[in-house]
Amino acid sequence: MDGKTDIGMIGLAVMGENLALNMASKGFKVSVFNRTVEKVERFVAGRGNRENIVGTFSLEEFVESIGRPRKIMLMVKAGPPVDATIEKLLPLLDEGDVVIDGGNSYFKDTIRRTGALAEKGILFVGAGVSGGEEGALKGPSIMPGGNPDAWPLVKPILRTIAAKVADGSPCCEWVGPDGAGHYVKMVHNGIEYGDMQMISEAYAIMRGALEMSAEDIADVFDEWNRGELDSYLIEITREVLRKTDPETGKPMVDIILDAAGQKGTGKWTSQNALDIGAPTPTVAEAVFARCVSALKEERVAASKTLRGPATSFSGNRSEFLADIGKALYASKICSYAQGFQLLEMAGREYGWDFRHGDIALMWRGGCIIRAKFLGDIKKAFDDDPKLPNLLLAPFFKNAIDEAQDSWRNVVASSARMGIPAPAFASALAYYDSYRSERLPANLIQAQRDYFGAHTYERIDRPRGEFFHSDWPRD
Repeated sequence: MDGKTDIGMIGLAVMGENLALNMASKGFKVSVFNRTVEKVERFVAGRGNRENIVGTFSLEEFVESIGRPRKIMLMVKAGPPVDATIEKLLPLLDEGDVVIDGGNSYFKDTIRRTGALAEKGILFVGAGVSGGEEGALKGPSIMPGGNPDAWPLVKPILRTIAAKVADGSPCCEWVGPDGAGHYVKMVHNGIEYGDMQMISEAYAIMRGALEMSAEDIADVFDEWNRGELDSYLIEITREVLRKTDPETGKPMVDIILDAAGQKGTGKWTSQNALDIGAPTPTVAEAVFARCVSALKEERVAASKTLRGPATSFSGNRSEFLADIGKALYASKICSYAQGFQLLEMAGREYGWDFRHGDIALMWRGGCIIRAKFLGDIKKAFDDDPKLPNLLLAPFFKNAIDEAQDSWRNVVASSARMGIPAPAFASALAYYDSYRSERLPANLIQAQRDYFGAHTYERIDRPRGEFFHSDWPRD
């Protein structure tokens, strides 16, 4: 064990480099390797030039440098590159070694890898890592799952390098078996899609309806970030809006093309929600909004042909501005409620016993969706671990009650002015649907039985009994 390192890192893009530096700064000795060995040379000669970072230039040298049982973290591109790296590693590993995939892998791939490696005596961990480059360096949120036998071995390192909340608790806790960790990261990213879309809708309404400048909108976000909307994404939005393009002198946000990219995790969230029957309309609308934004050329052409209302606002500007903030807060609550409802339904589907309070704690620091009200979410689940929906927790019920008149006004006003606000509207529709004792699904069931004999249940019979009618036909 003398001279051996505590953990190995494969993949020296920015996230891998920063995680290695984070580990080294916390006193761990780290071996590093990259398929392109020139990256290793540059790293150990530059940022990684310190005693407890050991550069290696072949997989054999890399594996041999790590103390047993080996702990190896992969920060490589999700998909086939992960499998290819594991395949090359396997002949060099010993029974009981641990492989940690810290990338944005699809959770079903992690389920497969956990089982396949267990058959070979290797412990696999799928760890969601959130926080971007800065979080990786200073302390990310880490969501590990996989082979539970691996947790005691990796726990000291992962919890040490993770972000800490005010009381010192690390934003890292074991999530569950096989793909649970990467599933929680996927839902985190889906919520992130919703958050970003809702913030952009608030910006669009201020810009379009109130004709505010980017600097003035930045001041609003600055004010919001001191209250109930306090969050990382609100904070960086303020900074984004204040940046000026050095070439034109215009606000940078006005120079950036309005076509949003995506890497697929929001789509995965929506697809899986559909697979298991979980209602996550706000995440889905955020994904679709990015898809519509990508149709830039078509939208430019359509703008010259398709008619809509004139964008004009004639009410009290300061009151409407306050309404926008409340609409954003209420929509955000519904988005998180959908995310935790998805986690609950996925837990039943895949056999995972998620502890929602622990997940809220992991998201309170380090990660992209970190926000002040995650502490309230943790308290809600601590008070009632069986809480079926965040909307039923007293804190959030009261918050929605206080905000909903403003929320409805913003959604209705946006529709009247022709300003698209799909995330705000879908969150409100989710709230109204969830609070409705009766929905028009009875008519849908009648239609399905009429054309396809799909049967229906009756309100005057026990659930689970199905009936069919002979419908009148012309």
